[in-house]
Amino acid sequence: MAFLSAPTLAHYLVLGAILFAISVAGIFLNRKNVIMILMAIELMLLAVNLNFIAFAHYLGDMAGQVFVFFILTVAAAESAIGLAILVLLFRNVGSINVEDLDELKG
Repeated sequence: MAFLSAPTLAHYLVLGAILFAISVAGIFLNRKNVIMILMAIELMLLAVNLNFIAFAHYLGDMAGQVFVFFILTVAAAESAIGLAILVLLFRNVGSINVEDLDELKG
């Protein structure tokens, strides 16, 4: 029976890169739904957080974990404000498609 070795820094960095690439692809492939774009941005921030945590663990420094708390705080505020704006847009326009939002131009 072969024993699995502990994950190394490279494993976490590859996972972070895969998550980041999925989120970039989600932004470029789906430009119609605002909620999907916000979810892709959140996934991008989580990929960056994974890299911060991995480097903080392997370097023995707490600075990366402190940055993660700040990023999570900003991401939560961004999500709350973004969803509030989406609710108002849906009430006024009746849709959350990006193509329908150009009607708001003055």
